Amino acid sequence: MKKYFAELIATFLLVFVGAASIVADAAGGGAGLIGIAVAHGLILSIAVTATMNISGAHINPAVTLGALTIGKISAKDAIAYVVFQLLGAILAGFLVYTLFPSAAVEAAGVGTPRLGEGISPMNALALEVFATIILGLAIYGTAVSPKAPSGIGGFGIGLTVAALILAIGPFTGAAMNPARHIGTAIFAGDFLNIWIYTTGPAIGGVIAFRLGKYIFED
Repeated sequence: MKKYFAELIATFLLVFVGAASIVADAAGGGAGLIGIAVAHGLILSIAVTATMNISGAHINPAVTLGALTIGKISAKDAIAYVVFQLLGAILAGFLVYTLFPSAAVEAAGVGTPRLGEGISPMNALALEVFATIILGLAIYGTAVSPKAPSGIGGFGIGLTVAALILAIGPFTGAAMNPARHIGTAIFAGDFLNIWIYTTGPAIGGVIAFRLGKYIFED
């Protein structure tokens, strides 16, 4: 059970700090896109480093799905990982929804990744797929591969998430993680584009891990 709770705690940290940074910006905190990207990247770096040797630090159902398709995790563990990731995300969303000022929470949609103005659903889906592929390859190369350099997984993965938020955050919110979206969307009542934030990362995660196995392993 330790590895399942590690996934819950790590996903909770990502969703809580990530969503809170968006709410804080909506409240006039002035973090802006750069601050939001840094908040996500820093907390993910810490969460990955803290749980890498316990659960493998998936912290993302798309990563777990990708790992499942290449035999890096059993079906039983994969199901449990996703359940505990979602529980951690929902708990984080609940606390953001209840603890912060309601005006800021409402303005920020509880910190839920949302489509930017002028972006079509299909383009948003493609961006989430491509961003998750990039993230998945970074995860594979810095943490999953037997050839990965020791001790830099958290740093590399956190930097990648921060960079991708800077790149596509204004257009899709750069979720790259179904749990990151679902955990707050439940409390925002924002289900219109949930298919984008579940399907896109899932496709990207599978492609990334299959590519990663080919590129980074013999």
